[in-house]
Amino acid sequence: MINKVQILSVTPPSNLDAYIRIANLWPMLSIEEEQSLTKQLRYDGDLNAAKTLILSHLRFVIYIARNYSGYGLLQADLIQEGNIGLMKAVRRFNPEIGVRLVSFAVHWIKSEIHEYVLRNWRIVKIATTKSQRKLFFNLRKTKKRLGWFNEEEIEIVARELGVSSRDVREMESRMSAQDITFNPFPEEDIDINNHNSIQYLKDKTSNFANGVEQDNWKKHASYKLSNALLRLDERSRDIINARWLDKNKKNTLQKLANNYGISAERVRQLEKNAMKKLKIAIEN
Repeated sequence: MINKVQILSVTPPSNLDAYIRIANLWPMLSIEEEQSLTKQLRYDGDLNAAKTLILSHLRFVIYIARNYSGYGLLQADLIQEGNIGLMKAVRRFNPEIGVRLVSFAVHWIKSEIHEYVLRNWRIVKIATTKSQRKLFFNLRKTKKRLGWFNEEEIEIVARELGVSSRDVREMESRMSAQDITFNPFPEEDIDINNHNSIQYLKDKTSNFANGVEQDNWKKHASYKLSNALLRLDERSRDIINARWLDKNKKNTLQKLANNYGISAERVRQLEKNAMKKLKIAIEN
């Protein structure tokens, strides 16, 4: 015969009704029983005490999980996540603080369910900040009617939840949006006539965009440099070409001085002035 612990170890959707019935069969603990079990767990590491504490509180997880049934997620999954929160609460509970375990566990149960709902309600994460999370879980029950909020309702909600009107409008817009599939016609072959969004997903292994940018920059830089060189006098242009743009050999100052019949220092001055002019021309 399958015992209660075996049945309660999993909660597949097909056995959810049976799971709920068995969970409700476990008796609720008195204050004295709970105190004794929590002390055995905390001070002696008694895992059997932990098991009893968890099983006797599963009905509370089921009750809390029902409040999140409006998000289109399986009730069994919500209960499973709540059970994780319950186990975390049992592990962290201090019997000396003077409150019942269920009061302490509510936060952990809701926290795990909240995280699960936020991860799975939409493909794109809808709430990341504290104010967005608060809005997400309060906006539905705050709404008195279907349709969009009017300005008065936005102000009321913002005031009640302690957020800005802008936050309310943005969250309402997010919750009203729908996920769109990348491939709306998966049964059809993708060809040039089917412009599915999935075809335009970024290939992170490709550097095509970087290559195009580099080519464009090189062309742009070359164009600017050519125009800037045309603004120089012939001697200065020849000096820059001989000193910096000749791919075969870089001419020395003395060689250029001999060619022009001037001193090497004068060639250096002409080169320096030409470089300043080029810089100004390229930057403009």
